[in-house]
Amino acid sequence: MRMIFVGLTALSLVTTQAVAKPALRDVKAVDDNMLWVALALEISNKCGEISARKVKGISFLWSLKRKANSLGYSDTEIDTYRNSNAEKARIRARGEKYVKAKGLNPSVTVDLCKLGHAEIAKNSQIGALLRAK
Repeated sequence: MRMIFVGLTALSLVTTQAVAKPALRDVKAVDDNMLWVALALEISNKCGEISARKVKGISFLWSLKRKANSLGYSDTEIDTYRNSNAEKARIRARGEKYVKAKGLNPSVTVDLCKLGHAEIAKNSQIGALLRAK
């Protein structure tokens, strides 16, 4: 009897580990979209010619939260990811890399404005969160 209990316990541990969720940073459907939101915010904060579509942005963030919840992540796990200084720094570094890949300097306001206008023109996810004034 004891052997059956030990075997079932071991099996449940293996099953639990096999279905463990990846960190939210590794879920592209969430993490990439958080990058787009961060870039849109940075552009709208730095470029006086462009503003954020705040209602659309909030709605988009709620949809990301629902997506993460549907993938099995708790509100606590989502908040931990969202509020993590390490994750914020990592997303910032990804954003700077994205801007540089476009041939622009993320520290130069004019370049952020160029990027914002280009993203708006192509109606990308970043552009959908922005509005030219």
